[in-house]
Amino acid sequence: MSLSLPDLKLLRIFVSVVRHQGFAAAQQDLNLSTSAISTYMSQLETQLGLSLCHRGRGGFSLTSKGDLFYQETLRLLGELEGFERYSAALKGELRGTLNLGVLDSTVGDPALPLAEVIGAYSQEHPAVHLHLSVMSPYELQLGVLDNRLDLAIGAFSTRMNGLVYQPLYREQHWLYCSERHALFSERRIPAEVITQQRMVGRGYWSQAELARHGFKHSAATVESMEAQLILVLSGAYVGYLPEHYAQPWVDQGRLRVLLPATFGYQAPFSQILRRGRSREPLLQTFRDLLKAQLNGA
Repeated sequence: MSLSLPDLKLLRIFVSVVRHQGFAAAQQDLNLSTSAISTYMSQLETQLGLSLCHRGRGGFSLTSKGDLFYQETLRLLGELEGFERYSAALKGELRGTLNLGVLDSTVGDPALPLAEVIGAYSQEHPAVHLHLSVMSPYELQLGVLDNRLDLAIGAFSTRMNGLVYQPLYREQHWLYCSERHALFSERRIPAEVITQQRMVGRGYWSQAELARHGFKHSAATVESMEAQLILVLSGAYVGYLPEHYAQPWVDQGRLRVLLPATFGYQAPFSQILRRGRSREPLLQTFRDLLKAQLNGA
């Protein structure tokens, strides 16, 4: 006896409900009432013969089988979208949506001409809708893994199975303090004095990563470079920033690099995509343009 595939409409409703963590939160995305969403979800569960989620006063959550089915649904929908793109490419046109992700504060990085790449891509393929998201390294990897993102660019200290990491360039980071900090006017500062300062860490750094940068603990945590810059400018903390991002503040006399011979590192940037998707036309053409821009930079 063969089993028929669930209706794609039901699968897409299911994915939206999970992403929004509930029926009510998914209403606007789906343009459906909660009662209609509930009916569709019941239809899907009936077709499958299993319960996908818990809903009620305790809130929304997936069952163990529902979570497994969600992951497989994401894979299936991603494969179908890739097939649609491939079919369009066979006709000599690129259509669809290209979902890109990137770390924050890269717009001023001369090593990553992303604006130029996007400009050239949009001019060559005007029928492609571009969706650009700024996320943390972990979110970028997770987004590519579950097909919410087609391609992402960032620095990834840890790697996830199922993703392909292609090196691009290295971004220089230095340790900074602001003119409001007690060390700003000091000269010949010993390294042990610097490591005793209140330091801003990043939420996606492990304890081992923090130690590699010279500190045993952090006194504050951020998830973006802008937040990091604000805390360093406050004068209450020292922190690492990309050189290109901090340079305008250094030129204004607002920031100072601390002991560059000791404190500094290079973050290796990569482009990542899900394994098996490298030949999709939308992705391949963007990657080709990015490679050409980087080689010409």
